[in-house]
Amino acid sequence: MRNKTIPSVTVNYKSTGSSTKSNEFGMREMQERAYEKRGEQYLLIKSPPASGKSRALMFIALDKLNNQGIKQAIIAVPEKSIGSSFANEPLSKFGFYYDWQMEPKWNLCNSPGEDGSKVNSVKSFLDGDDKILVCTHSTFRFAVERFGIEVFDDRLIAIDEFHHVSAEEDNVLGSRLKQLVGRDKAHIIAMTGSYFRGDANPVLMPEDEAKFQTVTYTYYEQLNGYEYLKTLNLGYFFYSGSYVEDILNVLDPNEKTIIHIPNVNSRESMGDKIKEVNHIMDELGSWQGIDPHTGFHLIKTSEGETLKVADLVDDDPTKRNKVSSALKQPEAKSNRDHVDIIIALGMAKEGFDWIWCEHALTVGYRSSLTEIVQIIGRATRDAPGKTHSRFTNLIAEPDASEEAVADAVNDTLKAISASLLMEQVLAPRFNFVPKKPQNEPDPNYYYGEGGYDPMKCNIGVNEETGQYQIEIKGLTVPKSEDAKRICKEDLNEVIAAFAQDKQTIERGLFDEETVPQELTQIRMGKIIKDKYPQLDDEDQEAVRQHAIAALNLTQKAKEVLNSNPELEGRGSTALIEGVRRFTMDVRDLDVDWIDSINPFSEAYSILSKAMTEQSLKAMAEVIAARKPNLTLEDARELAKRALKFKKERGRLPDIKSADPWEQRMAQGVAYLARLKSEEANA
Repeated sequence: MRNKTIPSVTVNYKSTGSSTKSNEFGMREMQERAYEKRGEQYLLIKSPPASGKSRALMFIALDKLNNQGIKQAIIAVPEKSIGSSFANEPLSKFGFYYDWQMEPKWNLCNSPGEDGSKVNSVKSFLDGDDKILVCTHSTFRFAVERFGIEVFDDRLIAIDEFHHVSAEEDNVLGSRLKQLVGRDKAHIIAMTGSYFRGDANPVLMPEDEAKFQTVTYTYYEQLNGYEYLKTLNLGYFFYSGSYVEDILNVLDPNEKTIIHIPNVNSRESMGDKIKEVNHIMDELGSWQGIDPHTGFHLIKTSEGETLKVADLVDDDPTKRNKVSSALKQPEAKSNRDHVDIIIALGMAKEGFDWIWCEHALTVGYRSSLTEIVQIIGRATRDAPGKTHSRFTNLIAEPDASEEAVADAVNDTLKAISASLLMEQVLAPRFNFVPKKPQNEPDPNYYYGEGGYDPMKCNIGVNEETGQYQIEIKGLTVPKSEDAKRICKEDLNEVIAAFAQDKQTIERGLFDEETVPQELTQIRMGKIIKDKYPQLDDEDQEAVRQHAIAALNLTQKAKEVLNSNPELEGRGSTALIEGVRRFTMDVRDLDVDWIDSINPFSEAYSILSKAMTEQSLKAMAEVIAARKPNLTLEDARELAKRALKFKKERGRLPDIKSADPWEQRMAQGVAYLARLKSEEANA
């Protein structure tokens, strides 16, 4: 059987220790940054799993309760288990002014009963003098429905794992939040460890989101500031047949691993989750029994080691509760060998904290980008002696003989899309500036041994903040505050929408006739128009250029990395070394040139190494059958670009030009002219 695992990208970090050090108030770097914004009425905290969001909320909430006239704080979490993150903390012991203390009865995540009965407890709390309550999202939702939003005036509402909220009308929590913002009498803190809030749907409408001050702490900053973890690897693995037979090709029994098996209804599932777990354990070695204290399976490997395997798939309550409790014991944090492998289905994702996890192995495509971010977050904790961690997505290879080849193709495209997005999340932040003769060096950036060169496009680096300044010729600068915020905070949201657009990724990967500008200008332009209709044409173009520059520079850097294996072991990020090398080869970066790069070409070259020729051909055939004709909307966009071309060159694009993009613009103009002529004749 042919087996290939092709890493999508390996990122190396500096291990500066800065993200784990505390200041005189006991705050880590991310918490200090959030605390600086404690006076804001609406605050959105975007930072990775394990960066300390719960503690950051405690600091801010205590200041609001003691110094800002806020009566009470209500924290809503998506599931009961996450309620434990807000247990009492003696913060004054570490230098802060106040302690975080909550009466046990007000942690409704621990109380028995259903949401209905807990809603009465919320009312008792609101009528009383106690200060802090923790409940689930659903309890909070029901409380708003029953008592109205006025009862939450002058109170702090904190929503943990904010990506569960959506601006869609049928999302109850989203609509309640909209009401609270509309009334404007409560303070709101929203926190998310995912960079794709609400996946394809926005969490808040733009006019509401504009009211929130954002605190962003990136994956790069967190991982670069860790003490131990130095490298993170993301990879695909394609298999044919049954995944359990191939699992040891990607699973190293010596690595602490969480295996997420596929949903029972997915293509990758064998149809019986218990059997799948048993198969995985058989592949690992011979079963020796069950530890009576923890409920972990004991498996002896061929090397004579005994593995402790926690099964969270078996939903027999007595077995699962015992295993879950064992995973929460203090030894799980202090002893690396407390457990070796965890096998899960719906569990061990969001809010699950096992610092020793070195490998998150996920079988099957996951529809939600948020879920993938959460799963990867399980492996990105810092722990003594843990220098390397990885995420592997095990995917069924499309087979030309399969009846469901179209489904297999869709799953593969979505997995590639998710991988592209994770690369953006893990990269440092790019700050793009237009190249102008009067530009001067920024003292916050290091421009290399030769210093700043006014004659070329420069790249400046700030290793401490994980930010990179890149000069680009012809770059449009955002004018409105909204557009500036999007370019600064939300480019990954834009790239998420682009890479999840089915037609875009299909054309980019498999249609040889597609001109890159059809993707970078027309498709991305349309996505931005739909996503941010409130922006004018110039601001939409600014956002488009910034998003494409971020995506294409990361992809070009990856291309350099994949062709220079010696870069993998570098101390600073290998990805950035790739950006540096790539930009050194290009004398001047300009917008038109960046637009002429197909954002999916490197993904295709990885795919072609990881798959058989037969599978690639099967995918191309499925996609060729779905090839769309030129639409009126696309023709109008092409004609707009043709007018810009005329302004710059003094002539319209020529349909006989050797430049495929000029040809395509001319086709758009001809299409509209033909329509006009047909209407006149009719």
